[in-house]
Amino acid sequence: MSSSRSSSAPVEGTLRPADHADSAAPEPGDDRITQPQLGVIGWIRWGWRQLTSMRTALVLLLLLAVAAVPGSIVPQRSADPNGVSQYRVDNPDLFPVLDSLQLFDVYTSAWFSAIYILLFISLIGCVIPRTKHHWKALRARPPRTPARLSRLDDHVETVVALGEGEDAGVAAAAAIDLAQVQLRKAGYRVERYDGRGAVSVSAERGYLRETGNLVFHASLVGVLLAVGIGGGLTYTGQTVIVEGDSFANSLGLGYTSFNPGRFVDTEALSPYALTLDSFDVTYTPVGEAGQGQAGSFAANLTVREPGQEARAGVVRVNHPLEIGGDRVYLMGNGYAPTVTVRDPDGNVVFREDVEFLPSDTTMTSQGVIKVTDGLSDQLGLVGFFYPTAADLPSGALTSVFPDLMNPVMTLRVYAGDLGIDDGTPRNVYALDPTGMTQIAGPDAESPSLELEPGQTVDLPNGMGTITFEDATESGADEVVKRYVSLSVHRDVGAPWVLTFAVLALGGLLAALFVPRRRLWVKAVPVDDNAAGGAGGRAGALRIEYAGLARGEDPAIAVAVADLARDHGAAMGRNAATGQNATTGQNATNTTKVD
Repeated sequence: MSSSRSSSAPVEGTLRPADHADSAAPEPGDDRITQPQLGVIGWIRWGWRQLTSMRTALVLLLLLAVAAVPGSIVPQRSADPNGVSQYRVDNPDLFPVLDSLQLFDVYTSAWFSAIYILLFISLIGCVIPRTKHHWKALRARPPRTPARLSRLDDHVETVVALGEGEDAGVAAAAAIDLAQVQLRKAGYRVERYDGRGAVSVSAERGYLRETGNLVFHASLVGVLLAVGIGGGLTYTGQTVIVEGDSFANSLGLGYTSFNPGRFVDTEALSPYALTLDSFDVTYTPVGEAGQGQAGSFAANLTVREPGQEARAGVVRVNHPLEIGGDRVYLMGNGYAPTVTVRDPDGNVVFREDVEFLPSDTTMTSQGVIKVTDGLSDQLGLVGFFYPTAADLPSGALTSVFPDLMNPVMTLRVYAGDLGIDDGTPRNVYALDPTGMTQIAGPDAESPSLELEPGQTVDLPNGMGTITFEDATESGADEVVKRYVSLSVHRDVGAPWVLTFAVLALGGLLAALFVPRRRLWVKAVPVDDNAAGGAGGRAGALRIEYAGLARGEDPAIAVAVADLARDHGAAMGRNAATGQNATTGQNATNTTKVD
């Protein structure tokens, strides 16, 4: 007797899940499938599953890498504010477009932050459920031995004949006990299963593969946290120190530029001070191959910290000095001629060590002097410094060697309004001559001023004098002082980024190279005929070995063969005396390999 029911009608009394939803009844003649409505909660669940899928995490990781590319193409305000200003001057039409897209603040932009946050959420959503599942798997018993191991691709079968009067059950148990010991020594988790006339052991290993996978993804989350939080606690500042001068690690005293993270307390910087005692540099001598090339740089500093005695410190290229959690890097160097300007009555109105910026490998340098008060007009002087001056065929000066062998300084003089009285900030290393009159130089009646160390010349129009001071008179080692450009950097997140990166690499290696496999050994008593022996045999044991790879494992067949060989050798290690190692009885072995 048979019965039939319509597929669209629910069966009375059928047990169904609480969240089961029947599709709407189709209209007559309508064969289309009507899906249930997801609703708000359903769509939220669907979106969460899409976001926390591994495919989405990989796509977001790729997008993050692509989104970071503009940060290496255009200057960033956080790292190079002067470069951004120069980009605006060079590209006045393109700059507003790029600025509206936040391309000068890539790493703090809304679109970069959105990708960053979504990736962070996606990775957490991937890692937590997988960690819970992996924890349960670690605590679970290895799976039961399959009923028919011969169906597996990697299978080896051995038939061991038993001696007269030998108990097959005892022999089978002894064989499995031996297999358990061997598998446990090989790093497998083992579980013994008895039943249906057979004794078996199930072994499994390779959980480190999934552990490594989880460590890798968790480490990526750690890197994101370290970069995000550490970046907010990181600051970078630049300062320039002339020989004999000092720098204090305070925002309002010594920094020429300072870029703090959003969580940095600028009022609580590490308290210390640096004094530049001397700057040592070596050059390849004249006449040798590569003459003029710099060999080494070393800024010799005196470090002072509260409650400690002053100590010496040296900063070299790629060898920063660590002070109070900060790292001080040597970024550049140059000459700082000491210039004194006096009014017609001989009163000093300006006296400073002026940093000249190098423009080539021979240290031909350019600097700006601004005299704001004390004279009849404000003065702006654009100077060129030549460490080893020589005449060109055109009559102009150039430097032929970067060391001080024939130092000369020339100055173009402008008189007028420097444009700083209204409070507008100006670049101390540049002079805008707009609205000023050149009173000494190529476009003036008076030629450019030319001075050597210790020399004094008159300013045009009887405005006073200017002196190129000989620095040795104040105790310096050279006639012209040198300066160094230092970068003070504090990166709280860097050690954590390195730690998580190493963990991620270790987890990735484990996930790629640790095989996940299962092995089984089963001993089944068989009668004399099944053993294939002659009459009078008490019976035999059929011992099966099988393996199953969880993923790609090209060595699984070798592992099964090695297990069969080692186990068989251990069972028959007394074969020379005619005794079976498991029972001490006479034994005859035959082998069958699928």
